[in-house]
Amino acid sequence: MPITPTYPGVYIEEIPSGVRTVTGVATSITAFVGRTPRGPENDPIPVFSYADFERRFGGLHIDFPMTYAIRDFYLNGGSQALVVRMVNGSAEASIAVGGLNLKAADSGAWGNNLYAAIDYEGIDADVAERFNVSDPTGLFNLTVAEIVNKEISRIEQFKNLVWESASPSPRRVDRVLEAESALVKVDADDLPESRPAQSAESTTFPTAMTSTGKKVAMTGATADSGRDSNDLSASDYTGHEANKKGIYALEKADLFNLLCIPPDKRDGDTPDTVYQAAMRYCAMRRAMLIVDPKAAWSKPREKAAENARDGLTTLGLSGKAARNAALFFPRVIQADPNRDGQLDTFAPCGMIAGIFARTDTARGVWKAPAGLDATLQGAQGLEVSVSDPEIGMLNPLGINCLRSFSNQGRVVWGARTLRGGDRFADEYKYIPVRRTALFIEESLFRGMQWVVFEPNDEPLWAQIRLNAGAFMHSLFRQGAFAGSKPGDAYFVKCDRETTTQTDINRGIVNIVVGFAPLKPAEFVIIKIQQMAGQIQT
Repeated sequence: MPITPTYPGVYIEEIPSGVRTVTGVATSITAFVGRTPRGPENDPIPVFSYADFERRFGGLHIDFPMTYAIRDFYLNGGSQALVVRMVNGSAEASIAVGGLNLKAADSGAWGNNLYAAIDYEGIDADVAERFNVSDPTGLFNLTVAEIVNKEISRIEQFKNLVWESASPSPRRVDRVLEAESALVKVDADDLPESRPAQSAESTTFPTAMTSTGKKVAMTGATADSGRDSNDLSASDYTGHEANKKGIYALEKADLFNLLCIPPDKRDGDTPDTVYQAAMRYCAMRRAMLIVDPKAAWSKPREKAAENARDGLTTLGLSGKAARNAALFFPRVIQADPNRDGQLDTFAPCGMIAGIFARTDTARGVWKAPAGLDATLQGAQGLEVSVSDPEIGMLNPLGINCLRSFSNQGRVVWGARTLRGGDRFADEYKYIPVRRTALFIEESLFRGMQWVVFEPNDEPLWAQIRLNAGAFMHSLFRQGAFAGSKPGDAYFVKCDRETTTQTDINRGIVNIVVGFAPLKPAEFVIIKIQQMAGQIQT
């Protein structure tokens, strides 16, 4: 507030600078939608490494191709993913131990490997009083283990649990398991009517060790009560926007930049209607959709390029929203650790998303994720080899090819959006140009929230020009734009020309931001001429 001087002397007043830094958003957060062996359903869970994915969603599974795509993402340079697990008809495993009815934390057949035991070791009156229980006989201990091939892969132990449903104690079993257990849960309305019975002492497998070293027999899940999901249908993917299911579960996520929807079956395809809905959704969320090629395009191999050319139009991925989608062909060949290293064919979307992330980190979102540096890590080969003339047929249509070089391995050899066909003459023909625009849009959208409800006049416009201009200049200094000086590379305009009095009366402020994009050197032409020697004139 302004200072009101009341006595002779020096007064200090801090004046706001008017600078509100616009921070660039992340560029390669990749959302994966599909089936996994375990994990929360219809919820975008952040995953920061493949080990993290294994803990939360179960790792590689031979029947769930998306697990391989996520592995490929991290193998090729990805750092952050959002995993949306979808199910169709799966069921949770149930475990009844000593009168306590437990359920697996997530649905799936994995829950059939769960075992539980109850003991009363180490419980006394002091412990009972601390947990608001008048009688120590109201407490029990619970051990839960996941046992695969007679080996304990994960074990959890919970001490001093309360069973009474009316208890206000923080140690009530349903509350503790919900907060701390990754393996089991229990419904609040299904708590036992008496203290759960202690498991018998045993030396037979499987057993659990109590805190005092006593072995107690563990009770397993009801046989086959846990069941994996059936195959997904197109309607499972498209879900319900209002209920935030399917791809619309990503409405719960603050930000994602890339979307991968791998085929639900190894030799199958993601339905066209799913890709169409996903492309429209990506356009709305300022994200890019990575589209996998159809499995049938590579059969027979000698007709693969022609099949891809003819099949492109059948996808139905057209219109302006196609700026937010990119197709990569063909599929890749990899060793499958679940089949003793045998080679199999996989959709490339996870690898491509990883390369996007790797390129963003090394060079920036304005660099095309293609070229000799865009190698496909983990690929043993390509389903078909695409020749130069075939690439020359597919590239002008907006189909990005993967190809092999004898001394470089497998690389991405195309960087066009599905709006990048020569016949469209679209300004967002190239992936890096489109992604740069999306990055700027999202960053300014978030960085300009402070403008809402500010007085709409020149002081505000000057602040907008200052802050948006500072953000654009920082990108210019990083080499994001064409042009040797700022005036040639970008502009920010917000004044009486962009915002008229009519706009002001309607509560509107118009900001115009332009940039000169860096376009990839897609065709390199070298001209060679012989010198005719010295000719005397």
